[in-house]
Amino acid sequence: MSHADHPVADLPTPDPSYGPERVVAVQLEALADNDTPVTDAGIKTAYNFASPANRRSTGPLDRFTRMVSGRRYGAMVDHVEATTGPLERDGDQASQRVTLTGPDGRTVTFRFGLSVQSGGEWDGCWMTDSVVVD
Repeated sequence: MSHADHPVADLPTPDPSYGPERVVAVQLEALADNDTPVTDAGIKTAYNFASPANRRSTGPLDRFTRMVSGRRYGAMVDHVEATTGPLERDGDQASQRVTLTGPDGRTVTFRFGLSVQSGGEWDGCWMTDSVVVD
């Protein structure tokens, strides 16, 4: 499988100094203003933080972009309000509920599932394994 489309250059990428809450926050900030600094920058940032296992099921980038832009996840793109719940952490796994109000006024609660990667390019980085409608 080609990883040529990951990470997308010049956008936020995982860093070992980021805790799981920061990883969620970086993605939400980017998605709130999806087309800044480039078209779909928010979606591309979320893709950058998708774990290798996540990308295996949701990638490549064009497929991931269609998924996030679709009905189930569409409230994320250019959302007007984000309310985050407490982070629940168990060792190298974590989850956080996020309630987003989309540009159409629809409110959807998602649960981000994250884990610390071990080995490889992203060793020690928190990345998103899943985002499900809660």
